[in-house]
Amino acid sequence: MSAKLFQPVTMGKLSLANRLVMAPMSRNRSTPEGVATELMATYYGQRASAGLIITEGVQPSTVGQGFMNSPGLHSAGQAESWKQVTAAVHARGGTIVAQLMHSGRIGHPSLYPSAHRSVAPSAVQAAGQAFGPEGPLDYQVPHELTAEEIAQTVQDHVDAAAFAIEAGFDGVELHAGNGFLLHQFLADNTNRRTDGYGGSIENRIRFVVEVAEAVAMRIGADRVGIRISPANPYNDIAESDTDELYPALLDALPPVAYLHVMEGGNRERTLALREQWQGAFILNPHPDGMVPVTAELAARTLDENAADAVALGAAFLANPDLPARIQAGGPYNEGDQSKWYGGDHTGYTDYPALDQG
Repeated sequence: MSAKLFQPVTMGKLSLANRLVMAPMSRNRSTPEGVATELMATYYGQRASAGLIITEGVQPSTVGQGFMNSPGLHSAGQAESWKQVTAAVHARGGTIVAQLMHSGRIGHPSLYPSAHRSVAPSAVQAAGQAFGPEGPLDYQVPHELTAEEIAQTVQDHVDAAAFAIEAGFDGVELHAGNGFLLHQFLADNTNRRTDGYGGSIENRIRFVVEVAEAVAMRIGADRVGIRISPANPYNDIAESDTDELYPALLDALPPVAYLHVMEGGNRERTLALREQWQGAFILNPHPDGMVPVTAELAARTLDENAADAVALGAAFLANPDLPARIQAGGPYNEGDQSKWYGGDHTGYTDYPALDQG
């Protein structure tokens, strides 16, 4: 296995002990009010040997929630609840950032306490369904954000980032991929605005850039990462100009701590973004389609200099001590997909470490 996996690397103010990044994965185990729990602290603490932990998506506002039992960072009480999580990770020498994820049009009023109507850059309904306790629910036509509401949404991200630092996080990651709100502004099938936030590429990247600049100004650019997923059709997203859109976005972003790219089967595009971006580059590598990232693929990605660090999802979910298992050459636990979203400790904190047999 490549020794590069276990070399330290610095990304802004983030000091990673190795180059194995725990990718953000929704687990839906907060309280209905978006409060982090002791069980969540155990889960993240178990995985502190990752070079960097990126949390599950955390809503920056009430209206940003898209899923049942997803955590928030938009109140003092929520910030206080996260302190047990960051303390658990730091006690084991880990580094952790909160991923701020506004779901936009993805969600359903019945899935969260506020029962609000989802919002988006334009009133375009997403194909597909949300899944609640009683079964599938069609996505609804979202409310089109006004200019004033866009400004408030930028501020919501700023306030959530400040709450994250107060809660002990080492930084934040802005989720601008996977079909959520920031991505919805980027993509021309979801952004049909005719004002300064829609139409041209320059206008469609504006909201993402404003969020990044405002958050960087509040907590420091060296504590901010941003995640993108070029050409990812997840959550009914379609981009007609991917290869022009993302270079323009990268040129306009402030010098944040890292860029996190979820690859979608196009290594040529990934390498072009890697060459353009002057800062640290985290890759969730999928050169041949969306299959789980293995230790072997992670090592090859670094050996080919396609990234400075590699994000792995499912492997960290089932293997809390993944770096140690990789160094030992396995064996690896197999994850129980039926326990991925919601539930109790089973399929969450009960995966054994290597020394537990």
